Amino acid sequence: MDPLLVAVFVLLGAVVGFLAGLLGIGGGMTMVPLLAIIFTREGFPLDHVVHMALATSTATIVFTSVSSIREHQRHGAILWPVVAAMAPGIIVGSLAGPQIVAGMSTASLSIFFGAFVAVAATQILIDRKPKPSRELPGKTGLFAVGGGIGLVSSMVGAGGAFLSVPFMTACNVYLRKAVATSAAIGLPIAVAGTIGYVIAGLRQTGMPPHTIGYIYVPALLAIVAASVVMAPIGARAAHRWPLKRLKRGFALLLYVLAAYMLWKGVTS
Repeated sequence: MDPLLVAVFVLLGAVVGFLAGLLGIGGGMTMVPLLAIIFTREGFPLDHVVHMALATSTATIVFTSVSSIREHQRHGAILWPVVAAMAPGIIVGSLAGPQIVAGMSTASLSIFFGAFVAVAATQILIDRKPKPSRELPGKTGLFAVGGGIGLVSSMVGAGGAFLSVPFMTACNVYLRKAVATSAAIGLPIAVAGTIGYVIAGLRQTGMPPHTIGYIYVPALLAIVAASVVMAPIGARAAHRWPLKRLKRGFALLLYVLAAYMLWKGVTS
């Protein structure tokens, strides 16, 4: 393993972890395009680079969500009955997402991801808060919502907060509890999504060394090690820095990454 490549993964983990701690968003959305660039430059099969980036990003969330859950639980902010009601649907959707991704070409997957990130960047830039207009649905409704969140999140290599937080705040859930509950929801999304990407990747041929399914293990280990260290530093900085201006800068970064993924999709 090239030490320089490991150093690049560590740097990526540090940047992504800091951003996640600073803004509470953006891990998968920033990590996937950057991993795709690195994997492409390393000469990995072009048919697999975006799939590997999504899978590796999803696997990192398993580790980062555990530390996040521990912190939120310490403040008693997680709504565990909501997590329990959504978890079965989340698991089903998160297992299905990677199987859909495995059947998509690099071009179509790049375009899908790029379009999704562009929409997410626009939402961050507008910073529109959903107005509380209803209550949380019953168990059947939460199962269905969980399935949709799990499906989309696993397809874009993210933890799901970009969907679950607006949903819960629109259902009159206090923002702090919505964020904490979304952090807990991220764990079953990541675990089921990781399993799904392992299963989907095992069916593929021509995968590079050091992979488990679609997951590139050296990147996973280096990114997790660095992001776990940097996320708390980013969280502390969030209390001192002008977040509104930072979010605008982050949205512009996402537009650049979205443009790259769209370009990659069109030219693949």
